Amino acid sequence: MTRPEAILRKAGENAALSAAVVLSSREKGEAREAFLAPWAARANTAARRAEEIPCPFRTAFQRDRDRIIHSKAFRRLAHKTQVFINTAGDHYRTRLTHTLEVSQIARTLASALELNEDLTEAIALGHDLGHTPFGHSGERMLNRLNPGGFTHQAQSLRIVDQLAKDGLGLNLTLAVRDGILKHSKGRGPIFAAGGKAPATLEGQLVRVSDIIAYLAHDLDDAARAGLVKTNDVPPAMRRVFGDRGSSRIGAMVDDLLTHSAPGEGAFKLAFSAEMEAAMSSLRDFLYERVYQHPRLTTSLDEANHIVEKLYLKLSADRDLLLRLYPAAGAAAETEGIDRTVTDLISGMTDRYLLNLYQELFWP
Repeated sequence: MTRPEAILRKAGENAALSAAVVLSSREKGEAREAFLAPWAARANTAARRAEEIPCPFRTAFQRDRDRIIHSKAFRRLAHKTQVFINTAGDHYRTRLTHTLEVSQIARTLASALELNEDLTEAIALGHDLGHTPFGHSGERMLNRLNPGGFTHQAQSLRIVDQLAKDGLGLNLTLAVRDGILKHSKGRGPIFAAGGKAPATLEGQLVRVSDIIAYLAHDLDDAARAGLVKTNDVPPAMRRVFGDRGSSRIGAMVDDLLTHSAPGEGAFKLAFSAEMEAAMSSLRDFLYERVYQHPRLTTSLDEANHIVEKLYLKLSADRDLLLRLYPAAGAAAETEGIDRTVTDLISGMTDRYLLNLYQELFWP
């Protein structure tokens, strides 16, 4: 007898559930979630905006994960900038490799804390689907150009709800949608409060894993690019994190697992005061010494100029817009031209945008 069948037999107290009962793979997966912590999310209670027949062999969260992985938006992340424009070298992180690193850190933490790994993975894999070409620099440019504003987290939700699958959307569970929308923190607090915090601990874990990942790998990439040297990092931070990306990740993961614990009526994710202060200091260091470094901002300023020229060109040339985006006619009628152009540009990869710019302005 398999372990899930044994669990269900015990839960049925001898009678109703016997060895003759045939369980679907999905039900066995849901049964295994009985071992999770009391505060973990359960797939068998997950809701969607539109009801659908359950998958016979995957839980609801596993189904969400697969829908995200098989989406076009996920594949495009391979050619979108994380910090360094990916034509600069083969070993710099892209938006896709960042996403995979976040997912792996989050799954490690979820397993150790007995939270739902499938939900955690689905949120992590979908959290940056709406990111623009050229990273946060492109995001800020689209936010300036679009009168309605733009954030990558809202665009990620827009993709899974409306744009994916040729306008049908992915119909993800509410828990995954919530985690995607509320994952971003910028320079805000590591742990959000109130309505800004993800509703599930799994969503909160992805939010934390996102910052763990970029604090480790952005410094690593900056050193590879020659923007900073190991000795540039203040000694106090080096004592906490060490000098390698792996040691930085290990230090933050170990500290979170050590200090997270049940609080007043709920489980609370937490770092030690020393670690949280060190993480904030490292984030400030990255903003001052890396993200605002002249070598980086010069190339991103040039990229932003390209984004702006394309935005204005597409907004004014309806025929061109329809050629590139056949659904633009109907979309512009319901959403407006600015949102339609923003959807198109934000979905472009770096290389597609650069090739299009060359075709239109340097034929």
